[in-house]
Amino acid sequence: MSKAIVCHAPEDLRLDTFETEALGSHQLAVRVAYGGICGSDLHYFRHGGFGTVRIKEPMVLGHEVSGIVSAVGSAVTGIAAGQRIAISPSRPCGQCQYCQKGHHNHCLDMRFYGSAMRFPHIQGAFRESLVIDASQAHKLNDTLSLSLAALAEPLSVGLHAIQRAGSVFGKQVLVTGCGPIGVLLIAGLRRAGAARIVAVDVADAPLVCARAMGADETINLSTSPDGLAPFAANKGVFDVMFEASGNDKALRSGLDVVTPRGVIVSIGLGGDSTLPLNQLVGKELELRGTFRFHEEFAVAVRFLNEGLIDGRPVISHVIDFDQATHAFELAGDKSQAMKVQINFGADKVST
Repeated sequence: MSKAIVCHAPEDLRLDTFETEALGSHQLAVRVAYGGICGSDLHYFRHGGFGTVRIKEPMVLGHEVSGIVSAVGSAVTGIAAGQRIAISPSRPCGQCQYCQKGHHNHCLDMRFYGSAMRFPHIQGAFRESLVIDASQAHKLNDTLSLSLAALAEPLSVGLHAIQRAGSVFGKQVLVTGCGPIGVLLIAGLRRAGAARIVAVDVADAPLVCARAMGADETINLSTSPDGLAPFAANKGVFDVMFEASGNDKALRSGLDVVTPRGVIVSIGLGGDSTLPLNQLVGKELELRGTFRFHEEFAVAVRFLNEGLIDGRPVISHVIDFDQATHAFELAGDKSQAMKVQINFGADKVST
């Protein structure tokens, strides 16, 4: 038997007990170590969903997890019990037209942990033990903590956004919204060779983290409402903008400061937006969406394994499994929390 964090309805989070899943020949049994609370998890907890996506049955939350392999299926090679891993939550079918094109994040039969996009819902990974496909397991170096390894998923989101932007090498880059994905994106931009990174938010704490992750300059728009105005000179300064706040106003403001033929990548999910198309057309701007990731997960794990990205500034709190509701409430308080992680107890060594 295994306990899991289950959302039954808005503000109704419970620790429910599940039968242990049977281990298939190509699967691994894993003791979950750490799980990071994502924005989508918060939407399920607070509102029962987002947009048209709604919880219609109790659903285990969570998709940002690390763990320790406890058992190995008979057909699995190259991994043994005791191996510490980051777990990709993405399980595309590999057969549909989009998987065949290499666009696995658009799989028509995607099974992504903790998602109510399909019914029955895809149950999440916030549980004490989990059976995964061997392909989801990414080995960790002995030097990387399991807590930091659980950042691989949000880092992957940022890396895919960078891939969607095209080359950022030597470019002037604006990042609006400095939550966990925004600041991990900033770290990825540093690795990708961005020449200058300006980060914008409406609170000081996220901007401090943005600096720690590699931003050259930060602007708090709540205390400096005209902080972006100088960047609008001569039709705009920034070659690329990443909108990671989900705020409609932030997206529109980018049109003023992005240079003609610049690229705007929208990451944050904030509902519908109204854009001045005359400005988009007149400056020949490119607006691009970005959704999840696929091959970037392995790259994210490598960056973390090799110390090329240090995620320690991003993790603000680690809360024990039995205090899950408190962890979710804390994660929703952006005045004091960045990435809140849940400790599921598999990792007995201090990280």
